[in-house]
Amino acid sequence: MKHLIAFVAACVAALSFAGSAAAQQNPKVEVKTSRGTLQIELFADKAPKTVANFLQYVESGQYKGTVFHRVIDGFMIQGGGFDRDMREKKTRDTIQNEAGNGLKNTVGTLAMARTPNPHSASAQFFINLKDNDFLNYREATNQGYGYAVFGKVTQGMDVVNTIAKVSTGSAGPHQDVPREPIVIESVTLIKGK
Repeated sequence: MKHLIAFVAACVAALSFAGSAAAQQNPKVEVKTSRGTLQIELFADKAPKTVANFLQYVESGQYKGTVFHRVIDGFMIQGGGFDRDMREKKTRDTIQNEAGNGLKNTVGTLAMARTPNPHSASAQFFINLKDNDFLNYREATNQGYGYAVFGKVTQGMDVVNTIAKVSTGSAGPHQDVPREPIVIESVTLIKGK
């Protein structure tokens, strides 16, 4: 019996180490905006397809010059799809929804924006300003899929909260658009971390 307990303890320790090692290997990006800089950890261990998709856009420079085009204080800020003149940028194919990964739409988390089709996310993302439980995965149906969380702001939530308070209005068919563009100047992978 002592051997079994020792074996189980060793397995738990190994799994804990593997989990912490995976978390340490998660990539981080720096997002420079016209209102300040954010650092975001990307959960490649929990949302590998979503993170790979996001990093492809980072590498190609897709996000440079885009804006946070939808800002709803007390809910979320959304960006990555439009330039400062509200022209939509072309994207690659959509990706599979990974919302069933156990991650929740809590304050400061990054999730993929999409249409009512659960597998329609491409480049746009949003940062949750509060715990948005109604956006979480419930079941594999159109209504239950939720929105895939794939990262979390680790530095710069003060910047996010400042963006959340800007004055908004309509721009063509779009609502909740900041009256003064909040520009994403660059998104870069933080090397060696």
